[in-house]
Amino acid sequence: MTSHSKPAPSLDDRFARVQLLEVDADLAGQRIDNFLVARLKGVPRTHVYKLLRKGEVRVNKGRIKADYRIKAGDMVRLPPIKVAARTPPGKLTQGLGRKLSEAVLYEDDGMLVINKPPGIAVHGGSGVNLGLIEALRQLRPEARYLELVHRLDRDTSGCIMVAKKRSYLRHLQQCLREKTAGSDSITKVYQALAVGRWPKGAAEVRAPLLKLDLAGGKERIVKVHPDGKHSLTRFKVLERYEDFTLLEARPVTGRTHQIRVHAQYKQCPLLGDEKYGRDEVNLQMRKLGAKRLFLHASSLTFHLPHELGRVTVEAPLADDLALFIQKLQER
Repeated sequence: MTSHSKPAPSLDDRFARVQLLEVDADLAGQRIDNFLVARLKGVPRTHVYKLLRKGEVRVNKGRIKADYRIKAGDMVRLPPIKVAARTPPGKLTQGLGRKLSEAVLYEDDGMLVINKPPGIAVHGGSGVNLGLIEALRQLRPEARYLELVHRLDRDTSGCIMVAKKRSYLRHLQQCLREKTAGSDSITKVYQALAVGRWPKGAAEVRAPLLKLDLAGGKERIVKVHPDGKHSLTRFKVLERYEDFTLLEARPVTGRTHQIRVHAQYKQCPLLGDEKYGRDEVNLQMRKLGAKRLFLHASSLTFHLPHELGRVTVEAPLADDLALFIQKLQER
């Protein structure tokens, strides 16, 4: 009886040798773990942390922890890393390229704001071979730097920021970390359709959120739990319908699935939410055209580095969501 062993996966030769990386001034200030994840594309984040724990990554010939903040002139030594060669991203189609070109809401020399179409993941991986950021890099091959500033769920449409310079990425992500509504913070506004009648007086939801990984880390859910992180969302009723409420949602904190879980906590989950919603309502409303999560990033307000004024960018409600609202009004 003969046994047939599987062929060994081909290794990514980008990481096969020792690398020495000097930190330039534009990259200074970020944590070493984030610096490594950005440069070791295709290497699992868990493997990056393992290298740091074992002391295999050195900075200026010394061991460092994951929260070390790199400085201009630091010399980072990376060991040889055995990792399977990554699958190349899918090819950008003409149709998607045209759609993304038309979806640019704002652009300057340091950033873009895109009106993300629904159904597009923000980046590849986990069965997605072409995400928004990979598509933009193919659409603009001359761009030296394109990085997501933040994320939107795959089914969520609307405003998303993409940095064209490292300095803008640092500035905007620092603004996102601001917990107050100060001049440097970024204001995100969403439109969401909740199932049921949103309770009167529920203008704020303060409920701590805890992330849980299921199925060996392949699925993530979030729930309200005393051990979770402080989370605050402000809600405003825009319109009431017989069985639904159109809401404006402003997440003050930026937790995973925050708006969706806070709406569920108020017993008014979002329509089309397959993770936190009501399956029977979702199934029934699909017949009327509600085929995805009803959540749309309708506007962003931010200020640019070295500028005093603030910029507001708005994205009209996506066509499929606007059509569903029209059908509710006609019922």
